[in-house]
Amino acid sequence: MSSLKEICEWPLDELPARHRRDESVPHAPIRTHNLNQEQQRLALQNALRYFPPAMHGTLAVEFAAELRLYGHIYMYRFRPDIQMSARPIGDYPCQTRQAAAIMHMIMNNLDPRVAQFPQELVTYGGNGQVFSNWAQFRLTMHYLSRMTEDQTLVMYSGHPQGLFPSHSQAPRVIITNGMVVPNYSSREDYDRLFALGVTMYGQMTAGSYCYIGPQGIVHGTTITVMNAGRQYLNVGDLSGKVLVTSGLGGMSGAQAKAAVISGCVGVIAEVSKEALTKRHNQGWLVEVTDNLDDLMQRIRDAKRKKVATSIGYHGNIVDIWERLVSELESTGDLLVDLGSDQTSCHNPFNGGYYPVQLTFDEANEMMHTDPARFKNLVQESLCRQVAAINKLADNGLYFWDYGNAFLLEASRAGADVKKDGDTTGTRFKYPSYVQDIMGDIFSMGFGPFRWVCTSTDPNDLATTDEIAASVLEDIIASGVPDSTKQQYEDNIKWIKQASQHELVVGSQARILYSDQQGRVAIATAFNRAVHEGRIKAAVVISRDHHDVSGTDSPFRETSNIYDGSAFCADMAVQNVIGDSFRGATWVSLHNGGGVGWGEVMNGGFGLVLDGSEQAGERAKMMLGWDVSNGVARRSWAGNANAKETICRAMEQNSKLTVTIPHQVQDDGLLDRALQS
Repeated sequence: MSSLKEICEWPLDELPARHRRDESVPHAPIRTHNLNQEQQRLALQNALRYFPPAMHGTLAVEFAAELRLYGHIYMYRFRPDIQMSARPIGDYPCQTRQAAAIMHMIMNNLDPRVAQFPQELVTYGGNGQVFSNWAQFRLTMHYLSRMTEDQTLVMYSGHPQGLFPSHSQAPRVIITNGMVVPNYSSREDYDRLFALGVTMYGQMTAGSYCYIGPQGIVHGTTITVMNAGRQYLNVGDLSGKVLVTSGLGGMSGAQAKAAVISGCVGVIAEVSKEALTKRHNQGWLVEVTDNLDDLMQRIRDAKRKKVATSIGYHGNIVDIWERLVSELESTGDLLVDLGSDQTSCHNPFNGGYYPVQLTFDEANEMMHTDPARFKNLVQESLCRQVAAINKLADNGLYFWDYGNAFLLEASRAGADVKKDGDTTGTRFKYPSYVQDIMGDIFSMGFGPFRWVCTSTDPNDLATTDEIAASVLEDIIASGVPDSTKQQYEDNIKWIKQASQHELVVGSQARILYSDQQGRVAIATAFNRAVHEGRIKAAVVISRDHHDVSGTDSPFRETSNIYDGSAFCADMAVQNVIGDSFRGATWVSLHNGGGVGWGEVMNGGFGLVLDGSEQAGERAKMMLGWDVSNGVARRSWAGNANAKETICRAMEQNSKLTVTIPHQVQDDGLLDRALQS
């Protein structure tokens, strides 16, 4: 399995040489499956069905050992020898460019520079899987290599169900991850079903093959930090201001870069030495220390000099928060201005959050040997963390939740985070970055739009940057509402400076925030450039599932839906269905992502721009729906910005007709009617 052709070969005539876990690289925490004897037999049976009976004798012993030692059957033997990275689209042994583009995206998601735990097929978030095991990877690559333009590959939670006849206008791949009957969507259900090998947690862009490394969140994080300074510190210049947060592993790795771009002092705690070193070596983290005294001095020096920097602390975030309280009480100095958290609190008891009472290695051991005690320690640690944050907030710290379920899990642990008077069940005493800081951008149709240059040529990425900036400038020149002009100007500045920030990790990819008009114009301009040869190969456009229409999540993306429908998931499901027949090359629908399994429904797409006229028409049709769907839903929920945006869209497209709500003008009418 040392070439692209070899990893696409299936079925195998003979077993490859056995691969064991490489202990020199980071690995996913050991899973706690709690399977009984019969269920363990079923897990083995499920794994062996990928292989002919002649191989079962050897593999059954190996797979049983993996289940016992790691809590899941990853099939390490089938991990390919090839260097895992996105290759030029022309290198893939495929019959269609669309299939080759998907293979490019899959291999980027598993690139060790990009993926958090590549040998366990985890891209980010601690448990965001691309596949459940390596046989699924091999079989998927095989199907993609054989696929024609009248076939669709169906993916069931990492498992390639097969190639089914379709037509050239249909998606080439349909993905679902974690789809379960709603009453069986607890964490305990997930642990059992994942161990059985019948479902998986795809996070958002891991299981949809659209992750682009920490760059995928750095733009949004930068906007969040800058807006927090403007809104709550009343400053446009963050020089000398200190942001304290945690997490450098997956998407959280963007925090260090965002702090520097926004001009502040970023202090980021990370318990994993491997994760911290990785970000430091990649240039995303400027300084490193493992000593609290040294850290406090570095903070004081950076504040005084007003230097933009990022300081990675190898240790637990709770120790930093409690030390900052101690500094405040002993010296009167508040050394932190802004605070947040990006630990993977959607998965707090299996490696997403490390309690301060234990070392990193002790925690990794206890979470599977004594999960009940580990859970208690996590909740104690969360309460300690919140107690320290509360003391600092009383003295001027501005803290916010970054949509990682930190406040949700802290509330479940009994920490003092509830908001007085909340009737929705979704509000806490500290704001959400979506709800309160980034502004109402989703209701205006703005969200994280992405693209990947499948040539792997940095010059193509530079060309797309130039095209995107020019397109946005033309849109402003043609006239945009005052409510969106600032968004356009911010994104033009972002895209013009993107290359100097050295954001690329893995594939040649870029992200910016755009609305429907901008996305359609950028996509069609890219497609023309591919057709004209200015861009050497196809461009894949996508977005984060964390977007206008892509996610129903009452504690994040739809936290500002106040008509009672924040817990409804029609928008995300409808969005994937609509994208599928309007031109997407592939679509995905996931249970879980961001705030956790059972807490959110989300979906995404990929669309290959190959320079054809058909690709351009697909982009226009699909992107229009992909944005307007969510804006229409937010308008119906009573959002004024969304109503303005969708009404403007209807004026521009006579075929768009959306139901507009009539607001109750007399609030007293409701009470009088109920009392009558």
